[in-house]
Amino acid sequence: MPKSKVVITDFINPPLHHEEKILGDIAEVEALNAFSEDDLTGKIENADAIMLYHFISLTEKTINRLENCKLIVRCGVGFDNVDRALAREKGINVANVPDYGTEEVADSAIGMMLTLTRGVHYMNNRLQRGAGPWIYEQVKPTHRLRGRTFGIIGVGRIGTATALRAKALGMRVIYYDPHVPDGRDKSLGIERIEELDDLLSQSDVVSAHCPRTDETQHMINDETIAKMKPGAFLVNTARGGVVDAHAVLRAIEGDHLRGAALDVLETEPPEEDDPLMVAWRNPSHPAYDRLILNPHAAFYSEEGLDDMRIKGSQNCLRVLNGQKPRNVVN
Repeated sequence: MPKSKVVITDFINPPLHHEEKILGDIAEVEALNAFSEDDLTGKIENADAIMLYHFISLTEKTINRLENCKLIVRCGVGFDNVDRALAREKGINVANVPDYGTEEVADSAIGMMLTLTRGVHYMNNRLQRGAGPWIYEQVKPTHRLRGRTFGIIGVGRIGTATALRAKALGMRVIYYDPHVPDGRDKSLGIERIEELDDLLSQSDVVSAHCPRTDETQHMINDETIAKMKPGAFLVNTARGGVVDAHAVLRAIEGDHLRGAALDVLETEPPEEDDPLMVAWRNPSHPAYDRLILNPHAAFYSEEGLDDMRIKGSQNCLRVLNGQKPRNVVN
């Protein structure tokens, strides 16, 4: 009996030890290392299962050409880079890996928050290039974190883990999430806020932990940032489209936001001439000292990366063996 074919579209390159250990008996595994959807042409059409990461999207262009595909696993939490509705029409399950990087992303969000609120990034940047005096007064006023308000948008797995970490620091933790059932606040010992505007106006730090959907696309924009406290901080380790990064830049330029940390952007990697990048790299621009950008790395640890690959491969194995997939999102 011929082996099935599993294609890894992007992000992961050989050696494929994890994937081959799990799938090797029943499938040929091929990594395409694609950086655009066009790179898949002629290489993916006969795949029985697909493992998709976050460098590219699977749209109508590709999905309509799939001949045998039973499952597309988005090896990560977010799944906005695959046309789930069309896949369903074609009888293809789309699944994600929702639990692979919970601790890592929560740790990253808190790390970014601490780096911003304690002035670590700001002072290091300025002193390194000889800007300003060698004294703490460069970051006045800096306030004790205990008792400050940490506002979370979305209390799924990662939002919950982040809430517990902020709570351990003695912060008042509040959240906005219209999709979770009543009682989440009671079980976690945090406060539910019914309206996003109220969360924004109360928070000293706002941290986004929601998926990118039509509802959340540019949820944080010029209008909503204006409702945040003057001097507040913003952290995004969720999806790039949740936050309008150019609105963040404008809020830093206007001195409304004291700082921001963005692990994710709408276009990754961003264009070199993107105004955000130009400002971030310009020592004379306030974003140089007050904006932290990371390359979609909040999920990363060696253990987390292994989880992503192993759990994605295991789901492909289930389907190729005639079993139902886990974590279907369409």
